[in-house]
Amino acid sequence: MKKVPQFVAALALSAMVAVPLPASSLETQPRIKSEVVMKEGGTVHLFHSGTPDVKKEICLNDVIPVYRETMAGGHTTSKEVGKIKVDSYVGEHYFSATVVEGTIKMGDIAKKGTASCLIQPAP
Repeated sequence: MKKVPQFVAALALSAMVAVPLPASSLETQPRIKSEVVMKEGGTVHLFHSGTPDVKKEICLNDVIPVYRETMAGGHTTSKEVGKIKVDSYVGEHYFSATVVEGTIKMGDIAKKGTASCLIQPAP
C-alpha cells in the first residue's frame, strides 16, 4: 500500500524532468507596455485627501503645474511636465481638470502651495 503513493510521486517527477520547458520561449515573447497619456485638451481627474486645507488651496479655474517624479540613486527628482486647469468638483476626493499644456501621464502630481493631487485618467 505504501508503494502506490511513492510510485505516483516518482512518475510525476519523471514526467516533469522528461518534458523541460525551453527558457527561451518566455524571453522571445514581446512585452507590451501601455501607458495612459493625456495631451492638451484632454480631461483628467485629480485625487486629493479631501481635507479642508486642500479644498481651500485649490480653487475652480486655477491653473496648476504638473510634475513627474522619478527615483534615481536613492533620491527623487521632480520635473514640470505640463499644466492643468481645474474645472469642477467630482465627489468628495476628486477634481476634474483640463490639460492646458504639456503631456501628462497617470501618476503625475499637480502641486499648488502645500496641496498635492495625484493625476488619474477621467473615465
